[in-house]
Amino acid sequence: MDNLKQYYQELGVDSKVYDYVNVIESGLKGRFEQLDAVAELNQLKVLNAMQKYKISEAHLGGTTGYGYNDIGREAIEAVYADVFGTEDALVRPQITCGTHALGLALSANLRPGDEILAISGKPYDTLEEVIGIRESKGSLAEYGITYCQVDLLPNGSFDYEGIQKAVNERTKLIHIQRSKGYASRPTLSVDQIGEGIAFVKDLNADLIVMVDNCYGEFVEEKEPSNAGADMVVGSLIKNPGGGLAPIGGYICGRSDLIEQCSYRLTTPGLGKEVGASLGVNRQFIQGLFMAPTVTNAAVKGAVFAANLYEKLGFKVIPDGKESRHDIIQAVELNDPQKLIAFCEGIQKASPVDSHVTPVPWDMPGYDSDVIMAAGTFVSGASIELSADGPMKEPYAVYFQGGLTYPHAKYGIVMSLQRMVEKGLLEI
Repeated sequence: MDNLKQYYQELGVDSKVYDYVNVIESGLKGRFEQLDAVAELNQLKVLNAMQKYKISEAHLGGTTGYGYNDIGREAIEAVYADVFGTEDALVRPQITCGTHALGLALSANLRPGDEILAISGKPYDTLEEVIGIRESKGSLAEYGITYCQVDLLPNGSFDYEGIQKAVNERTKLIHIQRSKGYASRPTLSVDQIGEGIAFVKDLNADLIVMVDNCYGEFVEEKEPSNAGADMVVGSLIKNPGGGLAPIGGYICGRSDLIEQCSYRLTTPGLGKEVGASLGVNRQFIQGLFMAPTVTNAAVKGAVFAANLYEKLGFKVIPDGKESRHDIIQAVELNDPQKLIAFCEGIQKASPVDSHVTPVPWDMPGYDSDVIMAAGTFVSGASIELSADGPMKEPYAVYFQGGLTYPHAKYGIVMSLQRMVEKGLLEI
């Protein structure tokens, strides 16, 4: 262990910081064992699906052009549907990101005169322009699709009375965001989501329930689709890509809804039959295989960060002992310089672009300057070590990812080290 301390010191960590974080980590062994058990279950779930659909070397290749008869693409979608417990799935590199996947699912299944009802409050910033909450060219609002929201109650639970009042004859789709985004609210558990789904289905069984599952895949033993969601949507450069998928998104759900999504992604009459995989099938399949253990590493990093910063007196969401439902850890720093220093530390700990200094900037899709730290192998991959936050009160940083726990740990240590170096924090 003396050699380990020496390596940390060579990588810029003071002895005092190293000793402090090791005391924090030593108290987490029991918690980490619980997380390992969840990862093991999900690993077997994924493995079972791959064996069920007889994944073979032939599935790992790719196609070009129209992509007709891409057996790898078809097998991937069958495996995703099985893992998420749905009738069908759309898993494509042509889906560029999580926001694209969500926008696709919405636009494919809504028509002029329909209304979206968000029952977990305002969606993540980048979806606001898709919906038309913030004016943008091509938004759903331009096509006569309206939006309504019901905020969560102060304790983070659904406002059932408010939901019942908001549902009307125009309500077509219920939007639920599992993760907190840039809001200071708890992430929703699958059980909570299931209760919300049951409530709205009792009001109107024909309502489509779509869950933004980003950052939540494989954190629990089941997914929102196992709890009644009609569609679950996410990004492959987050949890399910396992750090290997270079691009892509997924939509899993009812076969009729997925068919609509396929027509919107390509064109009516073509749907799922076209869309070359362009050589990414291997990364998609192997990434999904790795996803449960990679996600587990990220969750361990989040638990470690929560306990470290909570002991220093910061408000952390979730706190150090709460159950986990996504990979994101929020820390309210209440100081713009601390937010910047935290992100600088994460960047310094990165395997790529560690020499770069992150700065706040006017990032597209956001309503304030945002600082982002991410030295990732896949650009913007949130399952890799990264941290970001809007430059506004309460100057909260959102930490996520880490393909391995040791790297996640080092990133968190460096975030603390950077604040100590700049005289912003004392241990």
